[in-house]
Amino acid sequence: MILFWVVCALMIVVALAFVLPPALQRANESDVKTGEARKQANIAIYRDQLTELEADLRNGIVSEEQYAQDREEIERRLLEDTATARAEKASTTPVSAKNTAYLLGIGLPLVAIVFYLKVGQPALIDTPGPAGVPSAASTAPSTSAPPDRSQAQIEANVAKLAQRLESNPNDAQGWTMLARSYNSMEKYGDAAKAYAKATELNPKDADLLAEYAFATAMSEGRSLEGKPLEIINRALRIDPNNAKALQLAGSAAFQAKDYKKAIDYWTRVLKQVPPNSEVSTTIEERINEAKTLAAGK
Repeated sequence: MILFWVVCALMIVVALAFVLPPALQRANESDVKTGEARKQANIAIYRDQLTELEADLRNGIVSEEQYAQDREEIERRLLEDTATARAEKASTTPVSAKNTAYLLGIGLPLVAIVFYLKVGQPALIDTPGPAGVPSAASTAPSTSAPPDRSQAQIEANVAKLAQRLESNPNDAQGWTMLARSYNSMEKYGDAAKAYAKATELNPKDADLLAEYAFATAMSEGRSLEGKPLEIINRALRIDPNNAKALQLAGSAAFQAKDYKKAIDYWTRVLKQVPPNSEVSTTIEERINEAKTLAAGK
């Protein structure tokens, strides 16, 4: 009898050796996969933002200086998000995995003993035993990764920034960041309002004024007439050679069918971009289109 119980104990130890390690690792692996998926989603979002910024630079919408500032800001936010993800990962303890392991470590021997005492007694030998026992997989906690919430997280961070600015309305950099965040989310009405605050606090920034004009135009049916044009002219009074403002001024003139003025603005932009580049090619195409339309008037 003693030998029997020794053999049983050894078999239970062997069984636990197969069951406990996966139970201990499951939640931790899930946390790693979930965190990695979230990190990759954030990286993809920031990569898209960098791609858009590079396109703006190629198209002459942003200056080299503004491009460098915006790129630095995007990279800083990426580093902050990555650092936060690492901190959350480091502080997370696989409690559910440990609880499952403890449950299995205590429950399996107990179930085995009770099962033997019930089925192993001669008096109960004809009593049908359980049809089967649930597998570890059926009782283990779910390890499926939650749906990606990166966009929701971004919106939550933007909302927090907006809330912070309510108590600190003189933070020009904060309003600029909020405006550009709304702009990237295509919330142009909110972006225009944030740009209004940012330019009020920093009225001599021609790039910022040009961005304000763009957001205002997008929020008003993509029309550069009226207020957007007024803002563009403010930017050009501060910096007559601002490429972003000049390009928008050319677009405004083109919309107004003043093709001669549009050609003049875009020619001034063309002088600032590298020759034979994609940007210069695009501007030349627009100039040629304006010349064709001007000739047909």
